[in-house]
Amino acid sequence: MKKYHSLCPIETTLNLIGNKWKILIIRDLLQGTKRFGELRKSISSTKNQNISQNVLTQNLRELEEAKLIKRKVYAEVPPRVEYSLTSLGNSLEPILKSLENWGDSYKNIV
Repeated sequence: MKKYHSLCPIETTLNLIGNKWKILIIRDLLQGTKRFGELRKSISSTKNQNISQNVLTQNLRELEEAKLIKRKVYAEVPPRVEYSLTSLGNSLEPILKSLENWGDSYKNIV
């Protein structure tokens, strides 16, 4: 069985995007291509806590390995690296929109 696969499709999805940082990374990349520093700043401001460079790097690598994001390195000094969603990553947009709608509803009820 492949690394992220499970017999349960919900578990497969959670294996791919189920930690507290990956959904925020995908949310930000749905807005367009971002550099590492832009992602780190945006995610940290959302969570009111800083995401470490190592944790962000690890999550980006895992999302890239899962084919949800792509990393483009420019041959410049200093090196410039940009991250964007693949078409597979973009297919998560309706799922994140559903989570957003549910979260808004929950905040209004509770």
